[in-house]
Amino acid sequence: MPPDGPVENENTLAMTGEEVTAFLDRVFPERHENWPPIHIESLEPCSARLRMEFTDSLLRPGGTISGPNMFMLADYGIYVAILGMLGPVELAVTTNLSINFLRKPLKRDLLASVTLHKLGKRLAVGEVALRSESEEELVAHATGTYSIPPPDKR
Repeated sequence: MPPDGPVENENTLAMTGEEVTAFLDRVFPERHENWPPIHIESLEPCSARLRMEFTDSLLRPGGTISGPNMFMLADYGIYVAILGMLGPVELAVTTNLSINFLRKPLKRDLLASVTLHKLGKRLAVGEVALRSESEEELVAHATGTYSIPPPDKR
């Protein structure tokens, strides 16, 4: 069970990337049918790296990856990082996510680098940098806050 208060050891994961993936497969089985393929490439204490595979279905008119798909990757990335630290908390929910679209992403896989800046008793705050594969410049930057349910609601 996840801890009651802030994470006591911010250098230790509660779940591996494989365990997080198995948990997400159980609680979000629709992700394989309705979502673009997203993979956890790495999961470390208070950080994660995810890859959203490029498909033409991600594109909006004008030939760019749509904002909703980038938003989903950022939101999902913060959730993955939280799960890695706290374990299987189904009822952790997004309370705020703000994204800045900086430039047109290339028609390539999209990479998300996630950092958790705060992981407290009731709130987690994270930041996500989105890049096109093999590119250094950001295509989007997001910050988000998740509400962590009390232990008796997990």
